[in-house]
Amino acid sequence: MKIPATVITGFLGAGKTTLIRHMLENAGGKRIALVINEFGDLGVDREMVKGCGIEACEGENGEDNVIELANGCICCTVADEFLPTMEALLERDNPPDHIVIETSGLALPKPLVKAFNWPEIKTRVTVDGVIAVIDTHAVDMGRFADDEATVQKMREADDNLDHDNPLEEVFEDQLVCADMVLLNKSDLVDPKRLEEIHADLAARVRDHVKFIKTDHGQVDPAILLGMDAQAEDDLDGRHSHHDDHDDHDDDHDHHHDEFESFSVTLGPIADPDALEAKLLDMVNAHDILRIKGFLDIPGKPMRHVVQGVGPRFQRYFDRPWASDEPRRSQLVIIGKHGIDRTSIEKSLVA
Repeated sequence: MKIPATVITGFLGAGKTTLIRHMLENAGGKRIALVINEFGDLGVDREMVKGCGIEACEGENGEDNVIELANGCICCTVADEFLPTMEALLERDNPPDHIVIETSGLALPKPLVKAFNWPEIKTRVTVDGVIAVIDTHAVDMGRFADDEATVQKMREADDNLDHDNPLEEVFEDQLVCADMVLLNKSDLVDPKRLEEIHADLAARVRDHVKFIKTDHGQVDPAILLGMDAQAEDDLDGRHSHHDDHDDHDDDHDHHHDEFESFSVTLGPIADPDALEAKLLDMVNAHDILRIKGFLDIPGKPMRHVVQGVGPRFQRYFDRPWASDEPRRSQLVIIGKHGIDRTSIEKSLVA
């Protein structure tokens, strides 16, 4: 019997990690192996899961339950890292009941689903389903899903605006590949506007794709796991903007070229409110897509998490600093290619 694997995709800051934490907290004894992929220099998402205090993350083999694939998107490193990672999971003495793969916020899901057809794993694993997590508040603000009427007005005003939007392409590829769409952060959107967003997204997906409205990723894992979609056998129905590039190695990471990320290490942050105000100014000045990381606040025993999606920020204490880890502040900045890294670093360090 094949082990089911669920692919969780979604744009930057949509709430994938929060969803996975909820899933692990309510695993009901099911052994879930978690594979995390990130776009960035700092293993922030992995740390958020490892430090969450969830029983499923801890124990004798807790470290082995979280496998981080570095060096960019899964679809860009799949030939180098994905296969041995899957084989390592399958060859464990106590193999998992279910595999959950959290993709980078800039990852294209179809190449990953396609990889499940490789002979080494095809007879042993099946893609139970692809879940797209949507930040409905960001969509409402027009941040990650372009409003067609607005784009048309911009094109009419700017003759040079004929190129495709890479953000929109990634967003749509994630939607079209999905078997289920979670309209996350729906509590932040006016109910009427939420229905409009739902209708707009429903018009973009394949037939029979289910939509669920969620707040903070609160969904019963029984709904998410067990779809039996066998997505690897349904590739033709999951069209992608990048289908023409799938078999060209020189174009393999073409969508990566539009974005870049870097991390900044800071000292103790005595005034996190002031730092947030500075970060907001930076977002407005440099069109930063995503900020995430941790802060060391003097006098506080717990680590302080910072997450920003566009102009919206969230901060909270997640866990005590470990006795054997250095207390430090680190932030990952993700933006369009050509972002002024030097200026941002100087502003932060000042």
